[in-house]
Amino acid sequence: MRARLRLALAVVRPAVVTLVVLSAVAGVAQGGGAVGLGRLGLLAVAVVGSLACAVAVNDLSDQAIDRVNLGHDPGRLLVAGSHRRQLAAVAAVAAGLALAAAGLLGLRAALLVLGALALAAAYSLRPVRLADRGVVAPLLLPLGYVAVPYLLGVLAARDHLVAGDLALLGGLYAGFVGRIVLKDLRDVRGDALFGKRTFLVRHGRLATCRVSAAGWLAGLAVLPAVREATPVLVAAWVGLTGLALVLLRGLAAAGGPRRDEAIVGGLALCGRGVVVLVIAHLTLVDAGWAPAGAAPVLVAVAATTVGQVLSMVHHGPRSGLVLDPAVAGPSGAAGAQVTTSG
Repeated sequence: MRARLRLALAVVRPAVVTLVVLSAVAGVAQGGGAVGLGRLGLLAVAVVGSLACAVAVNDLSDQAIDRVNLGHDPGRLLVAGSHRRQLAAVAAVAAGLALAAAGLLGLRAALLVLGALALAAAYSLRPVRLADRGVVAPLLLPLGYVAVPYLLGVLAARDHLVAGDLALLGGLYAGFVGRIVLKDLRDVRGDALFGKRTFLVRHGRLATCRVSAAGWLAGLAVLPAVREATPVLVAAWVGLTGLALVLLRGLAAAGGPRRDEAIVGGLALCGRGVVVLVIAHLTLVDAGWAPAGAAPVLVAVAATTVGQVLSMVHHGPRSGLVLDPAVAGPSGAAGAQVTTSG
């Protein structure tokens, strides 16, 4: 039992948990933020449980590819020597806990988690295996990482959805697509070797960076729908998006694995900063803060994010891992040349 618990904790990677938890907190903030500890606990179990199941299933299905791309990464448990049967048990238990917790939150929450688990299976397992289907994968995977946690957060705060909820989700979703499409820079060598036809393998680095830029810009379109959006929130969001576009321009030219890793890590931090900005803004609005009082808080969030991004780009990730599941993991193959086709 103790070994399985350690295995479960290793499956739930901190960077991935941070992203889905931030998405769920954004949903709670959008829903009004009035959530008791009991419902917050159920929300956490539902979100982290469905995530753990998805990660375990993906590790099981990608074992051979991970040996090429991530053979030096102890976070890839099968590559590091863990047994497939143990990892399968973790996936099953995590799925059961997630469904049970979501069921206690309500029928809509249970259906959301069930959909997330189905998506995780379709993403990783044959015969569907969406991971091998080019641009389809980065368009659908954010449903599990962003949409489901966010919507669960909203439903934990209130029992219905409104148009504004979906508008904000669209912005967060588009921004995450702009980051997740870059994940394959790390994995291009193994993907090409095993015939995994990702968007990067098929169309090359420049086209991938252009798709990423389109995602970042699409995220801005939601700003008018954010509740009581202030000029400071707009300026901060636009500023972080502009910084991301500058980084993408640098990433479009191959510069080696470490440079790629640093830039992609900076982009991950930009995305995280946008989500924190949204959470801070909505929380302060619900707390009754005037725009003038909230402005210094939003400026501090934006300035801190910019500082972290510049440090990441200059020094690279200290641990060898970037800080977002969309771009997570060592990028030993990130600088490999990518050929275009079709």
